[in-house]
Amino acid sequence: MNSKVTKVRPIGISTLYVKFNTGESGFFDVSPYWNSSFFKELQDINYFRRVKVWNGTIQWPHEQDFAPETIYLESKRKMRSSIGY
Repeated sequence: MNSKVTKVRPIGISTLYVKFNTGESGFFDVSPYWNSSFFKELQDINYFRRVKVWNGTIQWPHEQDFAPETIYLESKRKMRSSIGY
């Protein structure tokens, strides 16, 4: 699977709107990963909002990231036209 993230926007306190190079988009919830010390910092809403697209995936300033395949498979995908982004 070659799905790459092309756009990301924080929605709420733990969810990201993500758009993929396939034209699909969806919502990815990071809260299931908060128990890991590596991702604990994402619980800070101000830090969480600093997410950026980087090299086909998403990344935060202290280099927390997710594989694009994980984001694609775990996001609840909706077609771009159906959510208006």
